[in-house]
Amino acid sequence: MYMKYDVIVIGSGMAGMTIANKCAKKGLKTAVTDSRPYGGTCALRGCDPKKILVGVAEIIDRANKMKGIGIQGDISINWQDLMAYKNEFVSKMPKGVERGYEKVGVDMYHGAASFESENTVHIGDDLLEAEKIVIGTGARPVILEIPGGDLPIDSTDFLDLENLPKDIAFIGGGYIALEFAHLAARAGSKVSIFHRGKRPLENFDKDIVNHLVSATRGLGIDLHLEAEVVGIEKIHGLFKIMTQSPNGQDSFTTSIVVNAAGRVPELDGMNLEKANISYSKKGIQVNEYLQSRTNPSVYAAGDAADSNGLNLTPVAVMEGHAVAANIIRGNSKKPDYMEMPSAVFTLPTLAAVGMTEAQAKASGLAYQVKDGSASNWYNAKRINESTYAYKVISSKEGYILGAHIIGPHAEEMINLFAMAIRGKLKVADIRKMVYSYPSMGSDIGSMV
Repeated sequence: MYMKYDVIVIGSGMAGMTIANKCAKKGLKTAVTDSRPYGGTCALRGCDPKKILVGVAEIIDRANKMKGIGIQGDISINWQDLMAYKNEFVSKMPKGVERGYEKVGVDMYHGAASFESENTVHIGDDLLEAEKIVIGTGARPVILEIPGGDLPIDSTDFLDLENLPKDIAFIGGGYIALEFAHLAARAGSKVSIFHRGKRPLENFDKDIVNHLVSATRGLGIDLHLEAEVVGIEKIHGLFKIMTQSPNGQDSFTTSIVVNAAGRVPELDGMNLEKANISYSKKGIQVNEYLQSRTNPSVYAAGDAADSNGLNLTPVAVMEGHAVAANIIRGNSKKPDYMEMPSAVFTLPTLAAVGMTEAQAKASGLAYQVKDGSASNWYNAKRINESTYAYKVISSKEGYILGAHIIGPHAEEMINLFAMAIRGKLKVADIRKMVYSYPSMGSDIGSMV
């Protein structure tokens, strides 16, 4: 079947959903397709289901830290009950997304899209043509190019485990490895992490990450740094992991291995060359309007775009709004990356916005740093939290350049620093503010 549209959106994650809905509401004949159930990684295989599981781990963590000082008895995670609750929540999303598309008149397809020309794509037996085509396919787990690299499960599989094994190993040192390791450890598994770098979370401030490394090891997680996994074998139902480190070769045995070594843009099988679409390891190469540099009929947003945005859901939404505006009105809206707060949902949470100290130094700007441990502050003492630290970087004029926090509710506190960056508040303004007390936010004045 042949159909012609004004706009075709490939991918139904948060970027694609934003674009398809906005274009349809403006009267453009719009189609969307996805090779998976509608909703995207964040809603179905990432942020949302992960945070449901982390929420239970938070309760375990808080109870354990208060044991003997107000809490008695033992509590534990019932993995099957928790997964059932998560699945019940997630399973409603695709139908909800489809109802939204039906309401605004978006035509829905279910299948992978491959380009036939600069303006046409195949979806199964259908050939679709459009004035504008948007690539919002997100990212997928990186393929491990090692012997046995196909043996580990990935993050999606982990979120669907019916039973949590007694021991588990994660390959990687990013968000996924750290977050899932903290969750699994608090659910009762013996956890190991293997990371080839000198420190995990290499894009975050190293001093704040060092606090997380200590907390991770304090939880009983075996964190192996500078340990590159060079091979995996399955022997008698168990997995043997071979590593190479500065100390030589070693091997470890575990019940299950999770590939958390990173994610790459999901552009496989799209025949981008047929459509004259240039791309890099970071995604579709785009200009300042998120338009393909080599095919003006094509736009990209979210994790599939080689843009200046971090691979975060709110950034994908923001880029989606920009792409929709540029399709509807012509290129007029550039994505705004002024502040992009992010959080690593370990326990304690690590959160950041703006420059790291290393980036500030490399920029040549005159800057100052205020940092320190807050483990003796009231907000840490009242919940017996031993890991609470901060680093705030400001310009010589007093504007916030970056903020980095590890501790309870860091994911909420970092939003206040993001607002300060967006609103161009100075350190003096933040100090003068009157905060509700006792609250986590009231610590911000002391951090600057």
